[in-house]
Amino acid sequence: MLFYQLYSHPTHMSLADSPRFLIVVVGPTAVGKTDLCVRLAKHFQTEIISADSRQFYKEMSIGTAKPSSEDQEGVPHHFVDSHHITEEYNAGAYEQDVLQLLQQLYKEHQAVLLTGGSGLYVRAVTEGMDEMPETDPAVRERLSEVHSREGLGPLLEQLQQLDPAYYERVDKANPQRVIRALEVCLSSGQPYSAFRKSGQQERPFHIIKIGLNRDRQELYTRIDQRMDQMLEQGLLEEAKALYPYRQHNALQTVGYKEIFDFLEGKYDWKEAVRLLKRNSRRYAKRQLTWFHKHADYKWFHPEQWDKIVAFIERQMQGES
Repeated sequence: MLFYQLYSHPTHMSLADSPRFLIVVVGPTAVGKTDLCVRLAKHFQTEIISADSRQFYKEMSIGTAKPSSEDQEGVPHHFVDSHHITEEYNAGAYEQDVLQLLQQLYKEHQAVLLTGGSGLYVRAVTEGMDEMPETDPAVRERLSEVHSREGLGPLLEQLQQLDPAYYERVDKANPQRVIRALEVCLSSGQPYSAFRKSGQQERPFHIIKIGLNRDRQELYTRIDQRMDQMLEQGLLEEAKALYPYRQHNALQTVGYKEIFDFLEGKYDWKEAVRLLKRNSRRYAKRQLTWFHKHADYKWFHPEQWDKIVAFIERQMQGES
């Protein structure tokens, strides 16, 4: 293919003529994506785009394990602290914003890194998002209130009635997905599945997909240690400050919901900590399931530096 032939003869072309690459690095929470991606960014002299939908928000730092300026080691990170918690932001808007940003970054870099654990946001950039109708914010607020009071059960029953096809496919442990589907159904009067496309959209860059994983016990130990660290850093105080905004979609997530429930007296602190760790482990398992099911990634242990770099460079040379 011409795409690869160009790269194979770099002395005969300028950066403007060479193909562009998006290096996608995914994996579960606490696996070690940040450290590896900073190292990769330095190696390939490029920048990082975050695909962690919770790290967008300025007010959410401890509970999202947001990389500090020290962690970033001078590497530019985009879509970290880019929005306020009160702003409505979704995967469709993120897709358009990232594609515009990439146009600018590719003027200076042949490769750019995209990393995170939010599968839907990664998929939005790599494959394209379905065009959804406008929805009424009041509908989402009402659905979120039902979820807070009664749990997912009633919402799942409603989704089964309004869109049985999507009900069969949705992650039934993921309130964001269920609420989003119902929001579209109720606002449009049509099933959510009616707006979902099939097929991947073409992109003007080559995508290299890497997945990171560890032995399950090793990963779970890291998750437990991370939760202990978050609590020491002040996760409880951060959650208290965010409590007035708890109905926002970004906060309907592991790490905050457990503390919100504690603040509402649903269980004691010891149980809250237990649930924080258990639910974080379950979240990691769901992340791995998503990435294994939705795309063809090449999987590595985060410490396999030489193998990871060699794989990327082979891909950039057009080798399998």
